[in-house]
Amino acid sequence: MLKWLPMESYRKGPDFELTSKTTHEVLLETASRFPDRDALVSFCENIRLTWRELADHVERVARGLSSLGLQRGDRVGVWATNCADWVYLQLACARAGMIQVNVNPAYRAQELRYVLRRSRLKALFLRGGDSRSDYRQILEEATAGETLELRHTVYFGEESWDRFLDGEANPGPIPTDCEEVINIQYTSGTTGSPKGVLLTHRSTVNDARVIAKGLRITESDRMCVPVPLYHCFGCVCGTLVAVVSGAAMILPSASFDALATMAAIQTERATTIYGVPTMYIAQLQHPEFSRFDFTSLRTGIIGGTPVPLETMMQVVTEMHCSGLTITFGQTESSPVVTISTPDVPLETRLTTIGAAAEGIEVKIADAHGNAVSEGLPGELCIRGYSIMKGYDNDPAATAKAIDAEGWLHTGDLAAMRTDGYIRITGRLKDMIIRGGENIFPREIEDFLYQNPKIAEVQVIGVPDERLGECVAAWVRLQPGETATEDEIREFCRGKIAHFKIPQYVRLVDSFPLTVTGKVQKFAMRLQEIEERGLHKAAQMTCLPS
Repeated sequence: MLKWLPMESYRKGPDFELTSKTTHEVLLETASRFPDRDALVSFCENIRLTWRELADHVERVARGLSSLGLQRGDRVGVWATNCADWVYLQLACARAGMIQVNVNPAYRAQELRYVLRRSRLKALFLRGGDSRSDYRQILEEATAGETLELRHTVYFGEESWDRFLDGEANPGPIPTDCEEVINIQYTSGTTGSPKGVLLTHRSTVNDARVIAKGLRITESDRMCVPVPLYHCFGCVCGTLVAVVSGAAMILPSASFDALATMAAIQTERATTIYGVPTMYIAQLQHPEFSRFDFTSLRTGIIGGTPVPLETMMQVVTEMHCSGLTITFGQTESSPVVTISTPDVPLETRLTTIGAAAEGIEVKIADAHGNAVSEGLPGELCIRGYSIMKGYDNDPAATAKAIDAEGWLHTGDLAAMRTDGYIRITGRLKDMIIRGGENIFPREIEDFLYQNPKIAEVQVIGVPDERLGECVAAWVRLQPGETATEDEIREFCRGKIAHFKIPQYVRLVDSFPLTVTGKVQKFAMRLQEIEERGLHKAAQMTCLPS
């Protein structure tokens, strides 16, 4: 075991009394305490349920699951954008002792086929289609000629869903083992093929309790949740935080819509708002932003990707969200492991990802896993109750992610201040090595944000025959602004080291994103390689080609 010295980058969050109650046990407690308070408001579907009504509906859906002949431990997929039915199934799987598998709504046939094979789904719930996708056709393509364990396909809003809801089979006793796997989420694919993350009642329920306590969320709060339920941000920070606290959860739209989100905040008098930076930026820059009343907002979370300081300040001031905070987490950690409470000084909330959450250990480690001195960069590692049970049927990947002492290696580079608060400095896999010089994209991104013409920027490494790698910047300009690639580079000259100045600049209207709003830097690299003819250079590097 490591022996920690006073000046090492290691902290343990405050002691936290973990609950051993399962998700449904907590839901029943909350429904008993606050039976007539709002539990779920699906703004776009005109659905409003109290906690008593939600608990009753969950029981009905659990009976439907059992009526399909599904057994405890069977895997049930939900492939849909945000809707009330998604929440019913999440909680009903927990009631019936089944494992919900979150399926990314953006998947196409090849990706869906991969998840169907890997997850061994017995049932899949989905919509036939929406304005973005024909899910029925994609499913037909994905399953054609395949031998799968999938036995039941149920379409929301169609006859199969109505028949499903009429099922009367007894789902059996309420699950009581908090160590059972409740949820499988596939990593977002920003760095390669997705892996199924195994999350338990214990990890997700307790993480939700930590978030609710950290943000001071109670039954009086109303949480606007525009982030996708497919991801931990939605189904843990959203659904389960509501379940453990009694707060109402508001779903503004099926997929993120800035106008619908602002309307939901105003109409429902939301006190809490969640989102990734691109979501907040879309609201702040919306032409109708000024007509909405945000004064009900008190707190919220911004995260999922590096946060521009200017965006954070605008949300605090222009959206009146004085208690906004950045948290850090991963799907593999259920997700939140660092947090700042709303009463922490604004400067700290703006410039760090918080400190170790209750019940969580954090260290900044060198390449050998030893904690570095405070202030020095290293890999952020975490340990505690919220860490995943492992990757589904992938012990090698699990062992690579979680070391022998139980530390989850996040792959994120960070530095710890003397007060224990942590600043993300980059990502190990994002590091650019140009002619022997180590370059961290976050540093260049932070610099370019000082240019008033720039709204968003993402920096990546692309292959170079001479240097190994060089710097490329994708830039989205502020509305109404114009600039050239040479102008962006000129802005850098004399202000940052010459080797950090982007060799390539691409002016874009948007970035390739996962459904959770994370920028897919690997997709940007592939586009650069293809469009700039860098295939030969790519063969000489470890970058994807």
